[in-house]
Amino acid sequence: MKLIKIILTSLILFLLVSLSVTMYLGPDALRFCSGPVSGADVSEDCSTADAIVVISGGDTVARTNEAISLYKKGWAPVIIFSGAAADKSGPSNARAMQMQAVEAGVAGGNTLIEELSTTTNENADYVMKMVKSNGYKSIILVTSAYHERRALLQFEYFATVSNTQKISIRPHPVPEDKDWNRFWWLTPWGWNLAINEMVKAAIVTTGGVDRSA
Repeated sequence: MKLIKIILTSLILFLLVSLSVTMYLGPDALRFCSGPVSGADVSEDCSTADAIVVISGGDTVARTNEAISLYKKGWAPVIIFSGAAADKSGPSNARAMQMQAVEAGVAGGNTLIEELSTTTNENADYVMKMVKSNGYKSIILVTSAYHERRALLQFEYFATVSNTQKISIRPHPVPEDKDWNRFWWLTPWGWNLAINEMVKAAIVTTGGVDRSA
C-alpha cells in the first residue's frame, strides 16, 4: 500500500510539473476568446490587432498556417513574416511563408516580410522596428508552443527600446506541430526541448542575450 501511494504521489507530481511547464512555455492570450472584437481597447486580449507576426523555425508550415487562420478570422488585417533563408540558394523563409499565405488566399498587399533574421533575438529586433515604423500599436505573436515564452520575452524587450508608446504584444502559439504536442512530456525529445527553452527563457529574463534560433 505504501508503495502504491508513493507511485501515485510521484505520478501526480510529474503531471503537475508537466502541466506547469506547458503553461509557462506556451502562453496564449487568445485562449478564452471566441473571436476578435473590433473597436475594443488594444490591451484587451480579445480585441483585433494591427498585425499578426509569425516567425520561422521548427515547423514553419504549421506556424504559417496558424497565422493564416487568424488572419481569415479577422484578428488583424496584416501578417508579418520573419526569417532568413534556411537554404541560401533559395528564397528566404519569410518569402516562402508569404507565398504559402498567398496561395491560401491571403492578399499579397496585406503581407510584409522581414528576411534578415537568423535568431529569435533578431526576429524580435528587426520586426519590432517594422512595427514601430508602421505605427502599429498591437500585434499577435505566433510561433510554436514550446518557443512562445522565449519569443514573447524578446519581443517585449525590443518593444520598449527607444519607444515611448506602448505596444501590445499578445502571444498565440500553434496548438500542435510536428515538434510539439499535448503529449510532449512522454518523450525524451519533448523534455529536452522543454528544458532547453526554459534555460534560454531564463537567460533572456535575467537580462542576457540569447542568440540561438
